[in-house]
Amino acid sequence: MNVYPSLPDVSTHFFLQMAAILVAYRLLWSVFRRMGQVEVVAIMAAGFLLGPSVLGAAWPAAQNWLFPATLRIADAAVPHPTLTVLYAVGQLGLVLYMFLVGTSFDTSIFTSHLRTAGITATTGVVVPMLLGGATGLVLAVRGGYFTGKVTPWEAALFLAAAVAVTSFPVLAWIIQDSGLGRTRLGTMALSCAAIDDACAWILLAVVIAFARHNPADAILALAGGVGFTLVMILIARPVLRRLDYWDRPEALVGGLPIGPFVVILVLGLVSAWFTDFVGASSVFGAFLAGVVVPRDRFVDMMRTRLEPLVSYLLLPAYFVFSGLNTRLSLVFEPSVLVVALVVLVVSFGGKFGAITLAARANGMNWREASSIGALANARGLMELVLVNIGLTQGIITPALYTILTVMALVTTFTATPAFRFIEARARKREPGSIAVSGKPAPESDPAANRSPTAGARATEHLEGVGVQPDRVRGQRAADRHRPVRVLDVTGPDQRGAPVVRADSRPPVRRPDGGPGQGALRRHLDGRASG
Repeated sequence: MNVYPSLPDVSTHFFLQMAAILVAYRLLWSVFRRMGQVEVVAIMAAGFLLGPSVLGAAWPAAQNWLFPATLRIADAAVPHPTLTVLYAVGQLGLVLYMFLVGTSFDTSIFTSHLRTAGITATTGVVVPMLLGGATGLVLAVRGGYFTGKVTPWEAALFLAAAVAVTSFPVLAWIIQDSGLGRTRLGTMALSCAAIDDACAWILLAVVIAFARHNPADAILALAGGVGFTLVMILIARPVLRRLDYWDRPEALVGGLPIGPFVVILVLGLVSAWFTDFVGASSVFGAFLAGVVVPRDRFVDMMRTRLEPLVSYLLLPAYFVFSGLNTRLSLVFEPSVLVVALVVLVVSFGGKFGAITLAARANGMNWREASSIGALANARGLMELVLVNIGLTQGIITPALYTILTVMALVTTFTATPAFRFIEARARKREPGSIAVSGKPAPESDPAANRSPTAGARATEHLEGVGVQPDRVRGQRAADRHRPVRVLDVTGPDQRGAPVVRADSRPPVRRPDGGPGQGALRRHLDGRASG
């Protein structure tokens, strides 16, 4: 029988765990950066490196000592307290991170493209769900992938949710790291992810409720999620707009009013608690709380102070916790490997094809549409959370758990390179000019005539890649940025697309001050942002 560790023992061991996580993540980042990945993928990989799949296979004693999973008390196995602490810290990091993502979510872009976002997101959910549901039925009949208490239709619903989900936290990190946080492309991708995840969690709640023979849980998740959304938009948002965040200048800490800061944090935490309580996921509540917070100097300061701590200390604990529960050795069995390939093709192809075609049919160009399709395949840790719930609730077997874990890793790992590949293919330019889409039209091309339509479409595209035309057309951006000068707008080209000519000599940063270098710099100097 093990001795239950004291609280000082738990805390000191937790400090060592966090140090190991940060060291592993930074070492992996030096490799993943050269592969065109973003930091969140390195953090995900650190979880699997420190878990039973890698460190546990190479040095079991060290892995079990550093990250003990269970503790035996009176012949009963209970979760080790250090694992419980790691889980709680990771959940706090996840909630705060999604709250910060919500505060940077550009609702004006979303509302101006509401029809496109709604149709694209709906198609991106329905088609993968149908494909996943059909695959789930086949696997349920075949046997070995779902437990005996699961009916074929419940198996279909579970796999439909697993295939349709997009990892909101991972996608948000990729969007921010690529400088797309306040662009049409980034906002549309996040909108699709929000709807995807909401539908996936509702489906999961339905499956768990019927597996427990309690359908009321599914009704509570749906009604609670809808009711919470209405309260936040119709009540919380107007109330927050009336608050005076600077009424007590003497109560400032580091230039930030501490009273409103605490109020906003409480709002985010309570929102996460409520949506998790009703079964709609704490991620959804935290994100929506961030969305309704008014955009002003206070929010910018709060985000600046919280982001480093949340993103690089608290959030890695969440990713590592999921990696500790994954065993990749099962996937190397031949029968499991075949099914894994089928699930991978269905998941990636269904999501990419559905979103790309729907976005293109609703007015977005091929570059933007296919970019959203590629980014939406970042299933990441939301997929891992979903399959962990499925395993602990007795819905799926370890074989299907491993298959879906591999699918989550592969689709997330390929999301950023696929997005950058699409961007590179679309980057066809002459020296000193940018092709918004298609091929650049030479000056001698008689078709390259000025037209209001071309100018309007070019303006729309500049907004889509994160550049506000009124801030760059012949003007300098903010003092902290180098100048960008749009010289001319001509078109249409051979594909009917406008061509923007710009002075491309200086490297530039995004005029809106967002993270990363932004899409325009990639057009100008040919270097990837991030």
